Amino acid sequence: MELGLRRGEFFLEYLPTISLANGRCTGAEALIRWRRPDHVIMPPGDFIPIAENTRVSGLLTYWVVETVAAELSDWLRANPDANLGINVPPEIVGRGGIRYAADRSGLSEFTKQIILEITERGIPDMMAVTAINDYLSIGGRVALDDVTLVGGGNLAVLARCSISIIKLDRSLVSQIVEQNPAPAWLDSVRALLGSSQLKVVAEGVETQFQLASIRTAGIQEAQGFYFSRPIPAAEFVAFHHKTRGYESLDRWAQ
Repeated sequence: MELGLRRGEFFLEYLPTISLANGRCTGAEALIRWRRPDHVIMPPGDFIPIAENTRVSGLLTYWVVETVAAELSDWLRANPDANLGINVPPEIVGRGGIRYAADRSGLSEFTKQIILEITERGIPDMMAVTAINDYLSIGGRVALDDVTLVGGGNLAVLARCSISIIKLDRSLVSQIVEQNPAPAWLDSVRALLGSSQLKVVAEGVETQFQLASIRTAGIQEAQGFYFSRPIPAAEFVAFHHKTRGYESLDRWAQ
């Protein structure tokens, strides 16, 4: 992987996030891809687990920060109400690397627009908890990613940090089918939304049926192939511009 970085084999795509209130694109999540010398493109799930807890993990994360800054700084500056999610691996949280990379790349100018996305395994110790809360105190935002609502791990993370955004794992949304339009987890999310100020983002929305169910539950935003696949920076900027005048989800009817 380190050799791949030096060869320029990695690139980013952006997965749009859609408001369920009006159908507009509110931002995106930056996703890293690896184009191997044989031209096979590897998704992050195939190589990120191998990189975790090695020096390559940090190198990849810093490369993502610098590439986002190069590709979308102008877009972020022109759209101060938009946001961009960057996945942060466990061993980087709390070690100061993200803040350093953001400062060096110029991305720290957009602290209030950047959402650091972590999983519950991304908060291993008090150093990381302190770093996250410090980041939140200066206007930064952090999202708890891949939330499955199974066990108490997710709630423990929320209790330790002032995280206000959770992203529901695609495995939950995939349970919404015509034979099972309201899985039990939807009631849990509805109750959570009713008793907190959380923003909930549903990942992996692929059908209009799923969209209707999550919207009825009060979920505020969504990502998934129903709206768009991950796309290059220039296409994403055009996609965001196209949706700025949307006033309802009807524009997404397929």
